[in-house]
Amino acid sequence: VQLQASGGGLVQAGGSLRLSCAASGRTFSSMFCMGWFRQAPGKEREFVAGINWNDGFTRYQDSLKDRFTVSRNSARNTGYLQMNSLKPEDTAVYYCAVGLNFAEMRPEAWRYWGQGTLVTVSS
Repeated sequence: VQLQASGGGLVQAGGSLRLSCAASGRTFSSMFCMGWFRQAPGKEREFVAGINWNDGFTRYQDSLKDRFTVSRNSARNTGYLQMNSLKPEDTAVYYCAVGLNFAEMRPEAWRYWGQGTLVTVSS
């Protein structure tokens, strides 16, 4: 599975961005899940959200669930992360990943990774 993340950029605090993650390659079946992680400079990679590709069930990092929304378009094999009311502390490289458990928060449990897209939120 190859993953291509896009949609990052520079945004002012309070603004919004939508990240996309296009999946291609070997069969990306309904058995898979997509996750979003982020990594700020000097910090560990952390779980943002995950979605079950088959039934749409989601899980969020508790502190982000009121501002971030994860979704998918199965026909396009593309996942999305809508980020609203962005804060400077949201600045990070955002990664999408594919694995078997949408609720798995440990990065090492996810099998395939995209290259990351940088989100910078200015104050």
